[in-house]
Amino acid sequence: MIERDEFRTIAHNGVWKQNTSLIQILGLCPLLAVTTNMVNGVMLSLATILVMALSNFAVASLRNFIPHEIRIPVFILIVAALVTVVDLLFNANLHELYLVLGIFIPLIVTNCIVLARVEAFAAKNPPLHATFDGIFMGVGMLWTLAVLGGLREFIGAGTLFSGIDLVFSNLQPLQVLPADYPGLLLAILPPGAFILLGCMIAWKNWVEARAAARQQRPAVPVATGGCH
Repeated sequence: MIERDEFRTIAHNGVWKQNTSLIQILGLCPLLAVTTNMVNGVMLSLATILVMALSNFAVASLRNFIPHEIRIPVFILIVAALVTVVDLLFNANLHELYLVLGIFIPLIVTNCIVLARVEAFAAKNPPLHATFDGIFMGVGMLWTLAVLGGLREFIGAGTLFSGIDLVFSNLQPLQVLPADYPGLLLAILPPGAFILLGCMIAWKNWVEARAAARQQRPAVPVATGGCH
């Protein structure tokens, strides 16, 4: 069984320390194209999490049977089979959202995040560890795309959760700013995604710098009372 410390390390690496979008800067294609709103980013991230968890588990389970010389083609075949399953599930159950996400679900096959974790982690670790790594690397991508999509949608259109009715038919988008808000087109376009992503990276670096400064700050000695 996976130990608690190992679980925490894997989770922390995936969600924060080795965040694929803010640290490794992988998967920029969906990051820039899909995050025009929060819902699109979250749903594509959920599809990616499912593929990463299952592909990591499959590769870790079969790693001792896959010849080293053909490992990359085999890894791609495993990922492609799982992406096909996810693609068909989206098409059957969330067809309208599937049409919105378009080619980006099949393109999970070539997503550097998936292939990088399969090669760097799943091929060298037990199945349970690899599965957790896939899940939390995906969670790191999920919160990043959710925040980026939310910021772009809010600044660009003054709304949140646009497209939520494609997932839950009884829900409607939230109009945060007045209906006559003209919107900032730059935020919806790819250059706006670059700018906001840069701001998020700067914010993360600032948070880590403050945390490091607090750790290095010398402890204040506690005065003790006494007779002199």
